[in-house]
Amino acid sequence: MNRRFLFVLGSARPDGNTELLARAAAEQLPAQTEQRWIRLVDHPLPDFVDLRHDSDYVRPPSDTPTGSLLDATLAATDIVIASPLYWYSVSSLTKRYLDHWSGWLRTPGTDFKATMAGRTLWGVAALADSEPSVADPYVGTLNNSAAYLKMRFGGVLLGNGSAPGDVLQDTAALARAKTFFAREAPLAHFPYETAQG
Repeated sequence: MNRRFLFVLGSARPDGNTELLARAAAEQLPAQTEQRWIRLVDHPLPDFVDLRHDSDYVRPPSDTPTGSLLDATLAATDIVIASPLYWYSVSSLTKRYLDHWSGWLRTPGTDFKATMAGRTLWGVAALADSEPSVADPYVGTLNNSAAYLKMRFGGVLLGNGSAPGDVLQDTAALARAKTFFAREAPLAHFPYETAQG
């Protein structure tokens, strides 16, 4: 299967440190690899409403932000969540996108869970802290989401940056970006499954 990357940009501002780091990693992909970049701020999603016990879900039209994001997500072999670290997890724009996955799981005709199984979830994040462990909740959010859907998880590429362009001074992060997407991503597991061996 030819790889099709969907880069979901969760920053409130364009060309932020997270996006710069994601683009540095994407530059290393083979030229024939399809890339689609979507800024969530330009595709405002409505608040997610949990209808599980009240009514049926209906597939959103493709010409709506929700429908176009659903279509793009289903079409991708690799989904890259490029969200800065906000309060130790993903941004609110990104969280809203992930919340909509709950509805897509129950949307007729999408086979969302079966389609996502075996595909790969990646993360890219800029953080203002020099200690990468503060991003553990962010990594956990993506890993556990991938584990639930039986996806592969390629990990999170972290870089340091607060002021615009700072991440371009993080030579270690830029070096990691060169090989980030070249690795074979393992199937995701919940931490308790890993602990059980």
